[in-house]
Amino acid sequence: MTSARSVARIKFSELLDAFEFVSFGAQFEHSAYIDPITGAIFCVSAGIEMEDEVPDDLETSDRYIGVPHKNDLNLGRNLALSFAEEELPDQYNTVAEFFRSKGAYGHFKDFLGNRDLLEKWYAFEACETGKALRSWCHVNSIELINEQPPT
Repeated sequence: MTSARSVARIKFSELLDAFEFVSFGAQFEHSAYIDPITGAIFCVSAGIEMEDEVPDDLETSDRYIGVPHKNDLNLGRNLALSFAEEELPDQYNTVAEFFRSKGAYGHFKDFLGNRDLLEKWYAFEACETGKALRSWCHVNSIELINEQPPT
């Protein structure tokens, strides 16, 4: 008996690039899809003309695996709040307040920069993003190749 879906084999760096493309902007503004047979990744955007050709059935076929947006993996507001809870427990409410209005990430990063925590935030964000993407790959039968071991 064969599986209904082939196991996609992709490089983590290529998945991360596609994930960052999808997450750059509002949810559903940009999309990326993985072909589980070839491992090719296709990026599409309504607002940006892409150079690469994409299959005609890319957005209508269930053959392709959609790359998630950071919000799909709880890597947006929730991640920032987790960091605040861990690193700034006394200022958690201040950070939470940032995320009740526009410009939240700018305020959050300024806040961290004033406390010399910006680099620590970037390391935390990269680590948690890697964990979430690896977990997502496991759930979606995607094999990561040529990657550095997780840190």
